[in-house]
Amino acid sequence: MKWKALAASIMLGMAATAQAALTADQVQTFTLSNGMKFLVLESHDIPNATMYTFWKVGSRNEAPGITGLSHFFEHMMFNGSKKFGPKMFDRTMEAKGGANNAYTSNDLTVYQDWFPASSLETIFTLESDRVANLTIDPKMVASERGVVLSERSTGLENSNMRALHEELNSVAFLAHPYSWSVIGHESDIKAWTQQDLERYFRTYYAPNNAVAVIVGDVKTDQVKQLATKYFGGIPKRPLPPAVRTVEPPQTGERRVFVTKESATSANLSIAYKIPAANSADYYALEVLQGVLAGGKTSRLYQALVDKQLATQVSAESMDGFDPGLLYLSAVATAKVTPAQLEQALLAEVDRLVKEGVTAEELQKVKNQKLVNLYREQETISGKAQQLGTYEVIFGDYQKMFGASAAYEKLTPADIQAVAAKYLKKSQRTVGVLAAKED
Repeated sequence: MKWKALAASIMLGMAATAQAALTADQVQTFTLSNGMKFLVLESHDIPNATMYTFWKVGSRNEAPGITGLSHFFEHMMFNGSKKFGPKMFDRTMEAKGGANNAYTSNDLTVYQDWFPASSLETIFTLESDRVANLTIDPKMVASERGVVLSERSTGLENSNMRALHEELNSVAFLAHPYSWSVIGHESDIKAWTQQDLERYFRTYYAPNNAVAVIVGDVKTDQVKQLATKYFGGIPKRPLPPAVRTVEPPQTGERRVFVTKESATSANLSIAYKIPAANSADYYALEVLQGVLAGGKTSRLYQALVDKQLATQVSAESMDGFDPGLLYLSAVATAKVTPAQLEQALLAEVDRLVKEGVTAEELQKVKNQKLVNLYREQETISGKAQQLGTYEVIFGDYQKMFGASAAYEKLTPADIQAVAAKYLKKSQRTVGVLAAKED
């Protein structure tokens, strides 16, 4: 125990040093006349930089008939523009020593570029050209449509939990677009029209619907000059329509049972309704997840894995613009039934609601959260991701610098209060995936 305490102390000391080196006043911001906002953090430790562009478009912005379009444009943005033909985005960046990736969520599409700082202008050239002049060529559409269909079927086949969550979400949400998966429905993917694609791109890929974060060995004045040169001429457009659908209150437990021929053991996921990420309860809910499933000393690991009822446990949440779900999930061992696993998991939830958490347990999870927070800030990529997430999802990048204090002030009573508030039977949807019976 002494060694564990010493290790935690050392890690927290390192984290505190990292945090001290990064302050809100180091972040510079500017907004172009077309509404595109930029955050710049100069970091001259290494001669590299990163540019993360956060587009405020995800599956929540879709509608029946066009589900999956946000994710599809994540693919199309690499498939040709006015100055750069298909596949030339990657090749041009790689020739300049850079690399890239992208992801789509329920709420956002984010493009990530990593590169030598000397290649900054090339990155601005590439990024601005695909925003201003993306080629939505029917041949490339057909090709990428096939890629996405394959990605969808392979993903559902390879991941039992993904297959379960897709079904669970469709039951947990009756009205809100969080009810469908980010990749979209198969029939919609097959049916998108050229008009659908062009309209969607014009609506959501407007400069005033994006926030770009540049971190690394750059100068703010240089970034502003390049941003004005390459993005400033892209016209501002009307803001996309707001998502008006509000999920109606849930008034009782819901259940879904999924069978899958290849399943070798039962998968269980219990999802509770929780508020949007900018809720005052956000940090307490984050700690609650850690108490339940944050490592081998967590409640669910000890109650399920250590007792050989499950092979793995997890807790994760939707951190989005709208109220979402907190998932508590487990994979059963070979001879354990879904009912046994569910009973054991819910017993731990009930125990936490009734008895709360100890001060020692709370401090352990706080330490984990703080170390993870600071560890991410040690890299330029982590800084860019955090700054963009806080700016877009939480509404202000400066809130990032209050995260440590928000964790530190939490008490055992706070954790018990959010557990009692949200982990209710009436607010949960229980999903089970099992093998098909003969």
